[in-house]
Amino acid sequence: MPTFAAIDIGSNSCRLKIAKVSAHQLKTLAEDREVTRLGGSVFDTGLISPEAMAATLRALKRFQRVVQSHGVDRIRVVATSAMRDARNAAAFQAWVKAETGWQMEIISGLEEGRLIHLGVIGAEPGAGGRVLLLDLGGGSCEMTLSEHKRIKETVSLPLGAVRLTEQFLSTDPAPADGLARMRQLIARELRRAHRRIHTGKAPLVIATSGTAAALAAACAPGVKIGKGNGKSAGKSENKRSRGGREDRDAILAGMVPAKGVRKLAAKIAKMSLPEREMVPGVGPRRAEIIVAGAQVYAEILESFGLPGFRYSPLGLRDGILAQMLAEQDARAKAHREFEHERWESVMATARRYGVDPRQAEPVRAHAVQLFRELKPIHDLGPEYESWLSAAAMLRDTGKFINHQGHHRHTQYIISSSEIYGYTQLQRTLVSAIARYLGKSRPQPGDRALRNIPAEEHKNVHRAVVLLRLAIALNQDRASDVVRVGVRIYPKRTYLELRAGRTGAELELWSLRKEAGYFREVFGRELFVTLA
Repeated sequence: MPTFAAIDIGSNSCRLKIAKVSAHQLKTLAEDREVTRLGGSVFDTGLISPEAMAATLRALKRFQRVVQSHGVDRIRVVATSAMRDARNAAAFQAWVKAETGWQMEIISGLEEGRLIHLGVIGAEPGAGGRVLLLDLGGGSCEMTLSEHKRIKETVSLPLGAVRLTEQFLSTDPAPADGLARMRQLIARELRRAHRRIHTGKAPLVIATSGTAAALAAACAPGVKIGKGNGKSAGKSENKRSRGGREDRDAILAGMVPAKGVRKLAAKIAKMSLPEREMVPGVGPRRAEIIVAGAQVYAEILESFGLPGFRYSPLGLRDGILAQMLAEQDARAKAHREFEHERWESVMATARRYGVDPRQAEPVRAHAVQLFRELKPIHDLGPEYESWLSAAAMLRDTGKFINHQGHHRHTQYIISSSEIYGYTQLQRTLVSAIARYLGKSRPQPGDRALRNIPAEEHKNVHRAVVLLRLAIALNQDRASDVVRVGVRIYPKRTYLELRAGRTGAELELWSLRKEAGYFREVFGRELFVTLA
């Protein structure tokens, strides 16, 4: 059974998780974490500092030794908010590639929210109904509303604990004016979130990541938070902290009550760093950024009228591992859910740019048929079937901008759109397949191929030919869909058309036009006949 590894390079820390597939499920083998504060300088200067780069690289090299010791078959390395914002992100990516051989993938805030949702919802008890997921990292805060384990809405806000600390809390204890300006920013961003996230009746709220863990520990029953004191409280304090029905109900449900978070946020805002370090569950490095993180949680819970949150140790790494399982194991339950979610996102993108699915579907169906029946010729990996389907469905999105040169516009739209379940490289591959459907052919120096590994260029050529044949089979959209049979011989390939009521002369002519390109790419003749 394969072993997977996921690395999350966040703005505050790097995290590693290794899991082995057992009985179509993931079994955790190892976990590791190191605070590197990659985003510390980014949110101030726009650049990752050399010190932060070096610290992160040291952590990655240590992770690499752990990965090698477990014989990992596949690894995925993703970076989030700090790398999204850094002007020198590409230079750091190249450094990581040179030192470790790993390709660091920078994911968007929405993709980050999707992966967190994938990692949490499938494993958290009681998460099958209406759930609000909160993930507060170093650079951003992802809010995801889920219903019946499907994402309804996701929003990414620039409210990370490191980002806010660098911007507003320059002295210790936190300055009053900085706190006030920070709260104004939080309130403004939450107004934006309200336009997208409509919680309705109070849902189950699940919070992930380090700040949520620290708040859960500090707000636990019996914990007294006071200046210089991190010990358990006496009976009187215990009674006060759990006096309200709301707090009692939340605690009994395993929740961190909103009232407790608000009180804690107010207390630690007045503390010095050594005093915050004494707060249970916080620790030295978290103490540096906990003031900002606590304020964000307090404002979110109050703004959305939420009773509190339940902490989950799951998060982005678990989502990355779940996706790797879904992609590799067709028998895993996650595979069906992942494929459904990914295709729904493709369809949503098509509708957004005015594509009529009824016209695009016959092209997609023919592309998939040709992919399967011409497998001995094209020798493409199974993942190309999904990419070819997406390219077929999205090939006309560029007409939303302009019919003239719409293939170029299509390439830009696909590569730049948020399509859940597709990495940036995968979207680039899909966009390249959809790009060359007019008179042009893929060339090594083309913009569409610039960010695609050289070893994939020949595969793009082959997928383009398959899609061009599928389009040629659907020239007369007013007629019945033409059926096609495939026969393969050592030096030639036959496509036999079975016409509908209105014939197939136009399709026959269009397919014969592609014979030269077919011969160029596959090294064999293409013959098209009518049955």
